[in-house]
Amino acid sequence: MRTYCIDDLTAQDITAVRTRLDEMNLGGGMAGLYWLPVPQHHLTPVQVAHGESCGPFCLALEMDEDTLRMELLVRARGMLRCECIAYASPELRAHMVDYLDGLLADLGIAV
Repeated sequence: MRTYCIDDLTAQDITAVRTRLDEMNLGGGMAGLYWLPVPQHHLTPVQVAHGESCGPFCLALEMDEDTLRMELLVRARGMLRCECIAYASPELRAHMVDYLDGLLADLGIAV
């Protein structure tokens, strides 16, 4: 699995990230799992076509006591297996890494 990993975070950092993601209602239903939505303009043509049947589309963010791991696989929340599930394009990958880095910067977390 391709991931973007940020480790060596403090418990205070993890709590701040968890609180922010909870405020944004991005919880994944399991402790430590969050769904980061993929912006519409970054979806592939297949994902756009499958939007109603398979979407919404997101990247999984997993956190434990000192690490954030963002999977770079675009998942379909409404379907487990489909041709619309694919690794992020280079543009989406850059956008989501910048998004996560920006979230940390907004919280005053230096990485």
